[in-house]
Amino acid sequence: MKKARLISLSLIPALLALGGCSKPDTAPGPGGVTMGEARALDEAAAMLDERRPPAAALQPSVPKDAKAP
Repeated sequence: MKKARLISLSLIPALLALGGCSKPDTAPGPGGVTMGEARALDEAAAMLDERRPPAAALQPSVPKDAKAP
């Protein structure tokens, strides 16, 4: 019982040390934006990708009075 308790207590400082490894939101990030801005841009891009229209909507339309080439 004491050994398990000792192991669990020794893990606490390790977990706290790992928690401090992430960069703050105000740290410089890729492309001259902060890490928080980069994360927000990634989330916005993911939302736009989810809302992408069907492929049929992206096909160019041909006017009815247009002559064939």
